Amino acid sequence: MKEFELKYGCNPNQKPAKIYMHDGSDLPIEILCGRPGYINFLDAFNSWQLVKELKEATGLPSATSFKHVSPTSAAVGVKLSPELKRACFVDDIEGLDESPLACAYARARGTDRMSSFGDWIALSDVCDKTTALLIKREISDGIIAPGYTDEALEILKTKKKGNYNIVKVDPAFTPDPIEHKQVYGITFEQGRNNFEINRELLSNIVTENKALPEEAVRDLIIALITLKYTQSNSVCYAYQGQAIGVGAGQQSRIHCTRLAGTKADTWHLRQYKKVLELPFLPTISRPDRDNVIDGYINKNEEDVCAEGNWQKYFTHRPEPLTAEEAREYLDSICGVSLGSDAFFPFGDNIERAKRSGVSYIAEPGGSVRDDVVIETANKYGMTVAFTGMRLFHH
Repeated sequence: MKEFELKYGCNPNQKPAKIYMHDGSDLPIEILCGRPGYINFLDAFNSWQLVKELKEATGLPSATSFKHVSPTSAAVGVKLSPELKRACFVDDIEGLDESPLACAYARARGTDRMSSFGDWIALSDVCDKTTALLIKREISDGIIAPGYTDEALEILKTKKKGNYNIVKVDPAFTPDPIEHKQVYGITFEQGRNNFEINRELLSNIVTENKALPEEAVRDLIIALITLKYTQSNSVCYAYQGQAIGVGAGQQSRIHCTRLAGTKADTWHLRQYKKVLELPFLPTISRPDRDNVIDGYINKNEEDVCAEGNWQKYFTHRPEPLTAEEAREYLDSICGVSLGSDAFFPFGDNIERAKRSGVSYIAEPGGSVRDDVVIETANKYGMTVAFTGMRLFHH
């Protein structure tokens, strides 16, 4: 296939639209079902790069959930604890532990379920039946993977009345080392960001604490590769094989850190006993349940425990989650890793990271206030590695 005509571009008024190879060669994809759109393909090609690199860096099957050209999460194929299975609503999936790829997607989709609503999925490996069954019951726009088993493909083709977007990508495809884009009719040219993120990148530890266990190395690599494909400015918290909080596209670094930290806190609190045991009505849908849990934890627009509200969601009125309970639970957490796509300019980012259990940090360094950042990290016994490499993505 030399080119694929799209219904429209970013918005319905932006026509005509298509994708094609600049050199006239065949596209490195097959569309097995559906008709992906312009933004679908932006998500597909960015997300595929992420999981491909994550698999190469860790050796583990990888998955990501993408929305509006940034990952809501990314994860590798590590088994889920019983509590995390319940928090991700996958404790009923038979054979989950036997499919590392399904574990990776369960983690990626289960991290920030509100942001993942209507996501684009990327898998590093051939999609198997268990992973397809997970995807089948979630609201999603489409998927890209290097292949699909016959069973998995048939399951996925049942989504959206047979119109679910299923893309197969050639894993051997190597893009041109020079890339171009146009803005306001002006062409930009740059070398592709082929920088390899690996363990050696974390060797320059600048804090008094030099400890960096292998689990933290893995999580920092996950955070940094996730950031490489996240709209900047961006910060990513990672824990136990997955990105648990992504703060994307903020103009201020501290706002990135706060946004991602709030998402990480919500992920932790979803596993709190009081949240896991919320007495939902059997008729409530999965998306509504996600919204209610977020409201219960974060006290959003609607008090879901208030009289007249709780009856819409629960079989009986649950006890509210108090700020004191939440803080006590979050204060018990440590060992979280944090990556930043550019240097931290102030120590306030470290203070905020501490509140979300961060013990390990990877950032480029190079700020005139690096000494303040290091001093703040030393105060909390954190381990900080300066990578020397910025990871902006636009």
